[in-house]
Amino acid sequence: MEEQGAEDVPVVYLHEVKRQYTQGEKQLIILDGAKLALWPGQSVALVAPSGSGKSTLLHIAGLLESPDEGEVYVGGVPTSQLTDIERTQMRRTDIGFVYQSHRLLPEFTALENVMLPQMIRGLKRSETVKRASEILAYLGLGERIKHRPAELSGGEQQRVAIARAVANAPRALLADEPTGNLDPATADHVFNALMQLVKATRVAMLIATHNMELAGRMDRRVSIVAGKVVELD
Repeated sequence: MEEQGAEDVPVVYLHEVKRQYTQGEKQLIILDGAKLALWPGQSVALVAPSGSGKSTLLHIAGLLESPDEGEVYVGGVPTSQLTDIERTQMRRTDIGFVYQSHRLLPEFTALENVMLPQMIRGLKRSETVKRASEILAYLGLGERIKHRPAELSGGEQQRVAIARAVANAPRALLADEPTGNLDPATADHVFNALMQLVKATRVAMLIATHNMELAGRMDRRVSIVAGKVVELD
């Protein structure tokens, strides 16, 4: 791992990760000794063809899936021996997720959708209202906090989803094609909101994307080749 000055421990580090699936009588090797370090305040684009293992890599980095071999470190802590409860707790506090589909709860307002992760974590309602309001305002949604998802545009819905993902101040933000369902102008707006958050909060961000123009504006670009993570350009 390269020297990063004071911040010499990656937020997330995948070490020699292997993952394979059984399909009929065949073994499909998806990841084969993959290594990847995500550093504080750094944005990383994961660009690779469909079926190459992008989602698997994101799921393993986010502790949603366990590797067959290798180790995933979060803040320098190895996670392979953690209990399910400990892994769930780490996901709630250290990792935020943004998906291609916003996955907002339709019966709740934008504010309530962003409050929920904090309430699950056990914060007081007054604290969750304050923080959710501040994040939504920061993302340009201060006038929309009482609106339900159906009353918001696609770009607004995705910005609420981003606000929800960072509500618990995670150290890592993982996004799977977060602008894939949006038109170019809206995608650019959402992407700028993500980059703004990275700079403001020092969160480490890994985005799987097919959008090479957006990928080109990030700090690093990586791909998956023969089951390994390789740096681009």
